[in-house]
Amino acid sequence: MNNIILIILLIFGISLGLTMLALVDIIKKDFGSPKIKILWHFIALIPLIGWLIYLIFGYRKGRKKSFTA
Repeated sequence: MNNIILIILLIFGISLGLTMLALVDIIKKDFGSPKIKILWHFIALIPLIGWLIYLIFGYRKGRKKSFTA
């Protein structure tokens, strides 16, 4: 029983970490429209699979913001 709880916590922990990476990536990119960026934020927040949906469909859509001095 304790092993099952440990495995579930591990899955949720990995999923949370990957969700955070997806959200940071979304923040760093320009998608052309604030509405699209907000949509990707909501998609990435879908529990357990949102980060995967973003990775498959949204990762290559945005462009990295370039900061010039």
